[in-house]
Amino acid sequence: MSIHIVALGNEGDAFHQDNRPSGLIRTYLGRSPLVSGDESSLLLNAASTVARPVFTEYQASAFGNVKLVVHDCPVWDIFDSDWYTSRNLIGGADIIVIKYNVNDKFSFHEVKDNYIPVIKRALNSVPVIIAAVGTRQNEELPCTCPLCTSDRGSCVSTTEGIQLAKELGATYLELHSLDDFYIGKYFGGVLEYFMIQALNQKTSEKMKKRKMSNSFHGIRPPQLEQPEKMPVLKAEASHYNADLNNLLFCCQCVDVVFYNPNLKEVVEAHKIVLCAVSHVFMLLFNVKSPTDIQDSSIIRTTQDLFAINRDTAFPGASQESSGNPPLRVIVKDAVFCSCLSDILRFIYSGAFQWEELEEDIRKKLKDSGDVSNVIEKVKCILKTPGKINCLRNCKTYQARKPLWFYNTSLKFFLNKPMLADVVFEIQGTTVPAHRAILVARCEVMAAMFNGNYMEAKSVLIPVYGVSKETFLSFLEYLYTDSCCPAGIFQAMCLLICAEMYQVSRLQHICELFIITQLQSMPSRELASMNLDIVDLLKKAKFHHSDCLSTWLLHFIATNYLIFSQKPEFQDLSVEERSFVEKHRWPSNMYLKQLAEYRKYIHSRKCRCLVM
Repeated sequence: MSIHIVALGNEGDAFHQDNRPSGLIRTYLGRSPLVSGDESSLLLNAASTVARPVFTEYQASAFGNVKLVVHDCPVWDIFDSDWYTSRNLIGGADIIVIKYNVNDKFSFHEVKDNYIPVIKRALNSVPVIIAAVGTRQNEELPCTCPLCTSDRGSCVSTTEGIQLAKELGATYLELHSLDDFYIGKYFGGVLEYFMIQALNQKTSEKMKKRKMSNSFHGIRPPQLEQPEKMPVLKAEASHYNADLNNLLFCCQCVDVVFYNPNLKEVVEAHKIVLCAVSHVFMLLFNVKSPTDIQDSSIIRTTQDLFAINRDTAFPGASQESSGNPPLRVIVKDAVFCSCLSDILRFIYSGAFQWEELEEDIRKKLKDSGDVSNVIEKVKCILKTPGKINCLRNCKTYQARKPLWFYNTSLKFFLNKPMLADVVFEIQGTTVPAHRAILVARCEVMAAMFNGNYMEAKSVLIPVYGVSKETFLSFLEYLYTDSCCPAGIFQAMCLLICAEMYQVSRLQHICELFIITQLQSMPSRELASMNLDIVDLLKKAKFHHSDCLSTWLLHFIATNYLIFSQKPEFQDLSVEERSFVEKHRWPSNMYLKQLAEYRKYIHSRKCRCLVM
């Protein structure tokens, strides 16, 4: 038999931490005659059993053979950082000790206002001891004026401690020092009284359970074991920003080239990416008109920084491809143009790493005025129409999410002809798309558009074996890094499409969606649903979704009594059937024992004790 004590709070003086004596719990365990072991052994035991840095666990023996487990939690942050652990500690406690220093009034009120209500809700008829430790220093009388709300006292008064004890139904103790009298006789006496009460209660409950088990004529119902744990699927980390950032360096599907004022090529880029983060580029590439934007600062920035050159006599124009040559853009500002490669890398990375951008610009420009001028122009490029430019402080903006997740995003261009350079033909309808995004996000499409295939030179590309809705969901993931299938069937279709184009992360998202949907279904819905779970399993195996197929086998085995009654259960292969029978829940052994127990209960040998 064991007793579990949880001690909460710090009895040390906040202003004299270096000179404070040993803690209340440690001193009691080291000096109490009812606790076996000296203080040094307790300290070694505590050091070897630290489970978490926020509390210390002591183990000792009390009253000879009773195991005493004490969790000393001097830091109240455990209720904020690890509520699960703190709730379990309080819920499993036989005695709770709340301790504080009478000279630390600020901490007392913080605990009283923030944490005592939490403890109060978690208490379940557990005795509580409140220990006020220390001698009050520089104590002043509080103001008694009824109109004055100030608290002049710097110490925690006895009245405040008693009031807290009344709120919790606790026993209040004042320990002026941690000597033998206050620890051994005063605090120890109260604590040991509650320890004896806890032992008596546990002994009584144990005797009741023993009587109940003996009154069952020796026949007990079979114990239903827990089902096996389902396989855990780990989601693949997103590489959305890295994909778009790599697009800038691979120089594939380039459709715009920037030149300096001397008509020397500076850097290549992609219209779709630039327009996704900036209304300046939308205006420059005619995606939106000045009437649509209605912001004079954006229009002025576009006119002052860039100019499109369509001159056929442009140097190098004759060497350009005859199909769709990249658009030539002249950067009018020479200082801004010298930093354009760093600015584009900043934009392709998500347009939120301002400190890195400023550092890169400072390496190229010695004049601090030029650096500030370039940064301000970048902010103007990323400005939202009709709003005051809020990108003033780079350091505060640094912690925000990449610009892809808010403001103007790539989803604006999904299934729209603006800037589209490829069209997919699906089930008699067309879906416009952008090669740059497809190449950056899908390796199969990157090989398709850049290899010696028909699709590399064709604008209209037929798609077979996939519905339009599924393919649009697939494109939505490529453009936004997220998707939301309408149900399990659509998620499975999307998984097949993701396997066809070898987008592994989308496969994992679909697997997790299917698993989440099935796990959330109650047994009655599983029994009545029209979804063929065996067909789902076979599709998962056929399309190399090993994680999902393994999980589905465990799911069928765990819900054996439901799925074994369905006709599609017979479609399982011999190997699958063997796995399900081996891991089925409940097991055959339990069902046999349950049948024998029911037969015994209804036989003449066992009569109802109540009737």
